[in-house]
Amino acid sequence: MRNNFRDTKDQHRINERIRVPEVRLVGDNVEQGIYPTREALRIAEEKELDLVEISPTAVPPVCRITDYQKFLYQQKKKQKEQKAKAVKIVVKEIRFGPQTDDHDYNFKLKHAKSFLEEGAKVKAYVFFKGRSILFKEQGEVLLLRFANDLEDYARVEQLPVLEGKRMIIMLTPKKQGSAKKEQPSE
Repeated sequence: MRNNFRDTKDQHRINERIRVPEVRLVGDNVEQGIYPTREALRIAEEKELDLVEISPTAVPPVCRITDYQKFLYQQKKKQKEQKAKAVKIVVKEIRFGPQTDDHDYNFKLKHAKSFLEEGAKVKAYVFFKGRSILFKEQGEVLLLRFANDLEDYARVEQLPVLEGKRMIIMLTPKKQGSAKKEQPSE
């Protein structure tokens, strides 16, 4: 029987640390059921394995007879896989000036479309330098026009908001599946 009292950071109670009168026992080569804790510890000791509490909130707590180090390794492996499967959200920024001309606007609009098609969010903002803050209405109109031109590709997550010297709008890509379904019906 192995005792890992050195691991103070471990989140599972093992062996003698389990201080409840009875436990539900699960695991390989074990008859599943409710056992007194002493009996479960004796079974684990006979198999030269650890009694690990895997669900402390259940009534009675669920314990597994397993090698604790192997159990920790499997937990870390599962967490790593879940982290890899998690969707990573990319935010691309597009900067405008309050008096952006049409060519520059169209160039940035084309880039925003490609970002949204890749699945990235777009954070478009108008940056006001010096006295150009007087044109904040113009900046808001520009951002709303930008959002309107991208309505086939994105939905507005956050309407234009002035934060310091920047007016920001957030756009989220529309789901590709729903956009494809809408096209054939037209």
